[in-house]
Amino acid sequence: MRNSAQNLASLFRTTAELTSRRSASTPASAAAAKQKKRSTVSAAAAKKPTSSLSSADDIDLKQHISNIKIKSSSSSSVSVKRLIKQFKAPSSSSKISNSTNTSLLGIVSDRLNSAGCRGDDDISAEQLSNDASSILQGEMYLDWDQEDKGQNGSLLNFSWLLDITNGTVSAQRKKLHRMRKQKFVFTSSKDTHIGRLVNTCGQKLGSDATIDLFGRLGKETGLKEFNSLIRICIQKARDTTNEDVSVVQINRAYEIFKVLREKGFKIEEETYGQFLMYLIDCGMVEEFNFFADLIRNENPDSIPRLAYYEMLLWIRVNNEEKIQELCRSAVANDAVGKSYFRECLLMALCESDRKEHFLMLLETLDITEVSPVASIERVFRSLGKLLLEPYAERFLLALKGSDIGAANISNFIIEYAISIPNLAVEDIIIKSQKLHTKVEVLPTSAQYEKLISYCCGFFKVHEALGIVDEAFGSGIDLSLEVFHSILDVCCRSCEFNLVHQINSRISHHNVKPNDETIRKMILLYVKMKDFEGAYGLINDLPKMDVKPTAGMYNTIMAGYFREKKIQNAINVLKQMEDADVKPNALTYSYLINNCHSEKDILKFSEDMNISKLQPTKHVFMALINAYASCGLLENAKQVILDKRIPGKDLNEVKGVLIEALAEKGQLTDATKMYEEFKEAECKLSPKSIRCLIEHFQSEGELNRSLKLLEELNDSPYWDDACFTVISYCVRHENLRCAVDLLKQLKDKYTSSEVALDVLFDEAFCLFAEKGTDMQFGLDLLRAIKEELGVQPSRKSLDFLLAACVNAKDSNACFKVWKEYETAGLPYNVLSFVRMYQALLASGDHKSAAKILSNIRGDDPHIHCVIKACQKTYIKSPPVGKKQKKKNKALVATLGLMDALEAKSK
Repeated sequence: MRNSAQNLASLFRTTAELTSRRSASTPASAAAAKQKKRSTVSAAAAKKPTSSLSSADDIDLKQHISNIKIKSSSSSSVSVKRLIKQFKAPSSSSKISNSTNTSLLGIVSDRLNSAGCRGDDDISAEQLSNDASSILQGEMYLDWDQEDKGQNGSLLNFSWLLDITNGTVSAQRKKLHRMRKQKFVFTSSKDTHIGRLVNTCGQKLGSDATIDLFGRLGKETGLKEFNSLIRICIQKARDTTNEDVSVVQINRAYEIFKVLREKGFKIEEETYGQFLMYLIDCGMVEEFNFFADLIRNENPDSIPRLAYYEMLLWIRVNNEEKIQELCRSAVANDAVGKSYFRECLLMALCESDRKEHFLMLLETLDITEVSPVASIERVFRSLGKLLLEPYAERFLLALKGSDIGAANISNFIIEYAISIPNLAVEDIIIKSQKLHTKVEVLPTSAQYEKLISYCCGFFKVHEALGIVDEAFGSGIDLSLEVFHSILDVCCRSCEFNLVHQINSRISHHNVKPNDETIRKMILLYVKMKDFEGAYGLINDLPKMDVKPTAGMYNTIMAGYFREKKIQNAINVLKQMEDADVKPNALTYSYLINNCHSEKDILKFSEDMNISKLQPTKHVFMALINAYASCGLLENAKQVILDKRIPGKDLNEVKGVLIEALAEKGQLTDATKMYEEFKEAECKLSPKSIRCLIEHFQSEGELNRSLKLLEELNDSPYWDDACFTVISYCVRHENLRCAVDLLKQLKDKYTSSEVALDVLFDEAFCLFAEKGTDMQFGLDLLRAIKEELGVQPSRKSLDFLLAACVNAKDSNACFKVWKEYETAGLPYNVLSFVRMYQALLASGDHKSAAKILSNIRGDDPHIHCVIKACQKTYIKSPPVGKKQKKKNKALVATLGLMDALEAKSK
């Protein structure tokens, strides 16, 4: 018993020593702790021993002590665990029920003062009670600032992931329940919320901070949380370009994976799939095999799914032998019961273009045994991609005899048809109709809507309307969202006049529109500048049982402002009042944005305040633009100081101010605000960055523009901003920078020859407009050919010839002329005309005459161009000189005639 008491005392002292460091930092807490300690000691000393403890009860005490989590160094943690193991149970004669105290503190005090602590060499009960009370009365807590980094200093500390055992005592269970409520522990009914929270924290804070945060919350970790943390680490490993960072993140993910295994969770695909896909994408064969063996041992049921990932790996590394081996294994004669195995391999092949191997598995596939429906969809998409129509028809007929349902079969037909490559939308619709007829199934509304959505994706509005007619003709109703998508495409494709047809179909088929439908149709009328038609829709609202909204009138108001019909736009306010429609914040943002005096700005701002409307970000943006247009830049700067701007919108509002300052030439202030953005680690909107780039060009800030351009990566504004910088480089003959940017654009559009041609044509067009010295143009041509490996188009060479006209450089003319032949571009009439013009401009009339002999003069338009060139570049000699030359010729002629006449005599 002596050794047991000594070990327990050492345990308490070690723990108290670890936890007293932080509590001692505040005098008040230290004093309170000492006072509490004294009172506990006095109470414990007054106790008289009753009886010895039982072994079972002592085990309860051990469990309570072991459940206390201590943040310390790894060596201290090991020491604590060793001491707990060495604690031995006293004799079984003691009864916990006889204790005078029912609290955990009282139990420990009674036990330490019991008869079990005998002998002169034993540590006194008073000392043990003091040590115990310092822990059990709240002096011990987790020190989050001193996290255990592990023995090697590189692994995460997962102490918060360890099991939180409720114990067997009712009191502790109730205490734990109260603690959960206090720390906002999420219940199982909120798994979606906690998963979303884990993902958000992981993206914003990083995996380390996320683990720390959830440790503080005391959240019991489930399988979903583990998977979310693993996913965060793997995503960070994918996103980084630093190999060391990637290794650290994968190591952290693996550590979480190990904790998951230790906690006894079954290793499912949601967990291991993330690891395997990362290893596949990186082509790590050895690492994949190690991890796959580990999973196979942990979960033998995962073997078919592991075959799926294995096939993906061999496809990724182009190991034909392994691919063939897997396929043969799946189609072997003894492959009874391997249908799921074949299905998994087939799903992997669906993601590749390996037609031969796909067909090998397809021959033995029973499509009716494939599940779920999503897997069958993937098979039909691959059949369409690989142009395997006979198999598609065979499978469709087989499925028709099953219980899968006509709706699913129709969906498979649509998936097959839209996956066929290089097939026009019109032909896809025809193919879909033929297959539906052959299989004798009718599309449902879901299939019609999918086909309409596909047409809208390619801006095929007329075809989409044709499908609408077909659906209604078959007695199938379509959702209102279908018409919304068609209206949106009409707006984007500038086919505004189709609003009449859409409106007609809505009316004819008794489709009940809502306020958003009407607003979208009004927008199309406004785009056509048909304001009467827009008002006609509003007048018809009572027939449709739809109430007018501010959004409808706002659309009309915005249209009037675009047409600079200011009074008509303001009159919309009166019409809203007559219709009993209250203006909203967007209404006032339009009005304020188009103010041209401070008086009007204040008037509309006051009206909005009277209406008790909360200003939105659009209102603050409008205020900035309005003040800037009035030249009141100081007032514009004051807008961003308004406390009513929501925090999430503040950066966007500041971006508008930066744009306004740049447009007004206040580049110093705009740059200062931009630098403040960067220091605060905030992101400026792509639109604002592009605006800065455009105005920095006028100031010659090329280096700054290039840095801003880097921030626009993966933004739709990047292309436009990049060409803005290229334009500057061409104008200022910065060849190196221009070529580098052209290379970036080439890499982006490498799959589009048309885009590349347009790109380089524009560069040479800019040079032709500016060109006075041909050397830069020729150097640019050489760099594009040699460094980028791109042959110039005919239009690019035509622009270079046009530049030769301005430069009056005949040598450059012949160099460019030779490039047509090098590029394999035959000369045409326009080439000869441009060359003729350039040679005339350079003064090489002899060469120009040779070019002229190759131009046919029977085309009146070409004849007019030639005459214009001759009139411009061939100067007639002055009249006096002409007359003098004529007199000399006449004298010479008369002299020759006199000589001949004398000779004849």
